[in-house]
This record gives sequence, structure tokens and C-alpha cells, in this order.
Amino acid sequence: MVNYSKISVSGIAALLLAVIIQGCGVFGGRESSEGQLVGVPDREWTTQSIPYGMTIVPPGTFHMGQMDEDITSSKINLNKQVTIGGFFMDDAEITNNEYRQFINEMMTGSDTSYEWSESEVMDQLYPDTTVWMKDFTYHMGDPMVQYYYMHPSFDDYPVVGVDWFAAKEFCKWRTRYLNEYRETEGLFAMPNFRLPSEAEWEYAARGGLDGNSYPWGNPYARNGRGCALANFKPGRGNYFDDGFAYTSPSYSYFPNGFGLYDMAGNVAEWCEDAFHPASYPVVWDLNPTYFDENEPRKVVRGGSWKDIKYYIRTGTRSYEYQDSARSYIGFRAVMTSLGRSSGYEFF
Repeated sequence: MVNYSKISVSGIAALLLAVIIQGCGVFGGRESSEGQLVGVPDREWTTQSIPYGMTIVPPGTFHMGQMDEDITSSKINLNKQVTIGGFFMDDAEITNNEYRQFINEMMTGSDTSYEWSESEVMDQLYPDTTVWMKDFTYHMGDPMVQYYYMHPSFDDYPVVGVDWFAAKEFCKWRTRYLNEYRETEGLFAMPNFRLPSEAEWEYAARGGLDGNSYPWGNPYARNGRGCALANFKPGRGNYFDDGFAYTSPSYSYFPNGFGLYDMAGNVAEWCEDAFHPASYPVVWDLNPTYFDENEPRKVVRGGSWKDIKYYIRTGTRSYEYQDSARSYIGFRAVMTSLGRSSGYEFF
């Protein structure tokens, strides 16, 4: 029989400490697998943080394709129901100043993993400012050539003159730029930044409004007061009726249901997919993407400041050659959301 009257306070404390230590696995508790399948410890991942400048696009199912009359009779965007996994997306198109950060990093040589020379950066990644003259016949584009990318007054305007390859290179740099910092903080790497698939882009543009022609719904491109809801070409020779002759600054118009700006108009946007007029029947109905390395045409979505209303519809398809830079094409990036498909809790 134990004589409890002779157990000191220090003895009780030592006994409790031994029980606690063993329960925590220091001496053969949970940290010791004892031959059992218990998984690998110390893999801390609480939640995926939202990258700066991005917003959440939750997973869902929608009808992809033309929601209105196919006025061109192209038959290239027939309606199809697909499911899209969750992802993050830039809430606005990449701006001149954001792209300038990328160029500056590449030019200073601080990013040694690429080994780009200064001449290669200038020839392949630097925005082609001459597009403001080359894209249009008999157009006084000289002021835009001189000022659009370089002058601070255009810092918050979407970058243009960037081809598909340069947009993808930007995403690669942005991935490393973020994850090199996270590595110094002892954090897990985030997924890659990338261009959106055509299906992701259209799903995001609809903002949860399945079956509508525009990001804001149907059926008009103006509100009840006659104000344009996007930056596009309202009519022949009419560019300024929406408030801007060329591009507009980011956040100039209301966002859609997912908090995304300029998913219609301002500048059209590069997507990851190769373009094929009959890709819809071919691709799967879960996270569809059409890859073809031998196809130089890449999907461009959203319409631009120079396009009529038909091209800013969410279901309208278009393309451009991957090595072509235009004064009306920019881009935005996405990042795959990891973990649960629903019940989003982000910080």
C-alpha cells in the first residue's frame, strides 16, 4: 500500500511531468510510430493565403459558350456544361507599373535563375511600345508610343505590347519571386502563377451568373442612366463615349460577382489554351484545357477598348498568334487553390 502522506509535492510534480511527457510522445508516445502507419510529422500547413492583388474564384459548374445569338455564325463556341475547380485570380489586369517591377528585376540581374542578358530582356520581354503605331493605319499613335509605358501617369493602366511568351515568363518570375521569400520564412511554397485556361477565364468572367452575356448580367452594355458598363467601342468612330479614348485605369468600372474588374473590355487577355474552332467537343468537362504546342494561335478573351459590344461578351472566342504583341491585348494571372473544394476560409 502506498503511503500517500509521505509523497512530497515535488514528487507529485515529477510524476505528473512524466505522464505529460510520455503523452506528448517524447518517450515513445505519438512521435514514435511503433511500427504503425502514422504519417510524416511536422508538415504544418494551416491554410493557403491569398496572394496580394488576387481574389477568390470558388469552384462551381457553369454553361460555357455563347449565351446569345451567334451573329457571326462561327459555330466555334457551342454551349457545354463544365465544372471548374477553385482558384485565385488577379482582380485586375497586370498594370504597366506591375510589369515594370518584373522588367527591373530581370534587368538588374537579381534573378540569377534565368540568365537572361539585357539585350534578351529588351528584345523578348520589354513591352513593344510601337504597337500603338503598327496596329492602326493612318493613326497618330506617337504620343502613346512615347508615354504609355514609361510615364507615371499611365502606371495604373493595363500593360500592352506583350506577347503570349512574355506573359508566361512574367508568371514564372512571379512564382519564384514569391516562393524565394517564403523559403526564407520557412514556409511551404505556393502553387505556380500561370495564365488562366479558357474555361477558367470564362467561368471567372461570368462572376456566378450562369447563362448571362456579360459579367454584369443581361442584356445591355449600359446602365439605366445610359452609362457604359465597360471600356469598349460603342459605335462606329465612337471611342470616348465610355469615358476613355484608349485604355482605362484599373478599377474604373464596377467589378463582377467574384470581385473581378474589366473582365469585359479595356484590354483583351491572353489565356493558356491553344485555339481550335472545334476544341469544345474535344476537351473534358472537368477543368477543360486545350493544349497543342504546334498551334501558334492562342486564345484571347474579353474584348478591348477598340472592340464592338459583341467581343466583350463572356462567351465570345477570339485568338492571336503567340508571338504577336498588340496595343489591345494584356493579361492577368491565376493560381490554383489547394485543399478543400468548398468551405473556403482564407486569410
